[in-house]
This record gives sequence, C-alpha cells and structure tokens, in this order.
Amino acid sequence: MITLAAFDMAGTTVNDGGAVYDALENAVTETGVTVTPENLQIWMGVEKREAITALIELGGGVADDATVAETFDRFRALLDEYYTAQPPTPIDGVPEAIAQLQAAGIKVALTTGFSRDVAESILAGMGWTVSADPTAAPGGVRVDALSCGDDVAAGRPAPYMVHRVMEATGVINVADVLVAGDTAVDVQSGLNSGAAISIGVLSGKLDRASLEKESPTAVLDSVAAIPTYLGL
Repeated sequence: MITLAAFDMAGTTVNDGGAVYDALENAVTETGVTVTPENLQIWMGVEKREAITALIELGGGVADDATVAETFDRFRALLDEYYTAQPPTPIDGVPEAIAQLQAAGIKVALTTGFSRDVAESILAGMGWTVSADPTAAPGGVRVDALSCGDDVAAGRPAPYMVHRVMEATGVINVADVLVAGDTAVDVQSGLNSGAAISIGVLSGKLDRASLEKESPTAVLDSVAAIPTYLGL
C-alpha cells in the first residue's frame, strides 16, 4: 500500500512557464558556450550547480569553481527576474490531487533540484505550507515534507532526496512509496530509490516516448491523475 507520494516541483506540481529551462540555458550560454536542447533536457531536474558544471563542459567550456559559482548566481538572478515577471502557479488539478491523497492517508512530499531558499520562496509565493501537522494550512495546500538539491550529498538521479522525505515522514519501506516527475532523472531517481512506483508525467516538456525510454511504472498526463491511478 502506498503511504508516501514524492513529487518533483517545476513541471510536475508547479507551472513556472519554463522559467527554469530559460534561466539555466541563458546563464550557461552567457559563459560563452552553446547549450543544445538535448543536453538541457538531460540535465533538467538535477541539482543546479551540477547541471551548470555538466552543461559548461558539454559546451566545450571550463567549469572551474569560480565559473560555476558565478553562473549559479546568474541562474538565480535570472530565475528571480522571470518569476517576478510571471509568478509560478500550481499545475491544474494538483492541489486537489494532493488533498485527495492526504485524505486517503497518503503523505505527500516534494523533491526538487532547487536550493532550499529558492524552493521555499516558490512555495511561499503560491501560499503552500510545508508541515507534518495536518491542521497547519486550513483551506490551503499543505505538503508533509520537502527535500532540496542542497539537502543531500548528490541530487538526481541519485535516490537521496526520496530517501530524505521518507525519513522526514517516518516511512521506512520503499515498497510504500510512489515517485512522480516530468524529467528523465525524476523517473531514474524513483527507480534508483527502490520505490514501488515511479511515474513520468507529461505536464513538463518531455513527451511520452522520451519518458517511456526510462522504463517508468507508468506515464500519466499529470499528477492530477494519480489518485485515479491508485484507485482512490
């Protein structure tokens, strides 16, 4: 029986208008390298310093510590600029799906390649609350736990963020966990964690064929379809 659902943020539960893609691509190209769409997609969902390092090197640049730090700062500045112009919003049907899962006794957590300060700012801007207390957000969206790229030794496709939210919610058996996300590394992280179910969702930029290449348990249109998928 599933007792924990761990969802990615941007593209999975949060509609950011593609701002993360744009900020990452633009920050890296400002270093003088070219970012291909294929490489950008491969490294989406990964902890952002790691993604920046990989994209600079793939573009033929030198990803020394200073360059990565400067590019990461530029990424954050661009992301803030884009989010100010177009604030993130919940993906349609996701708040209702979260409430339905929690009403069925399933805890809901978020995982993200964002640093914690960025993730918390996004959630605060949408009015979402992170708390294990079921009464903490009356009338609003509450998630039970949050794990970010800078909380763990390695980001996706490593399984550590999934395991971190298991720890935070007191879930000890990976057979009780469902993971969902819109990128290849989201699916890979779920599979690597040993979760019973690792779902790819089509609410991001990847198409069905690309997600199916990762051998997920299922590919669904959105997190909004997960309660029905679980028979709730």
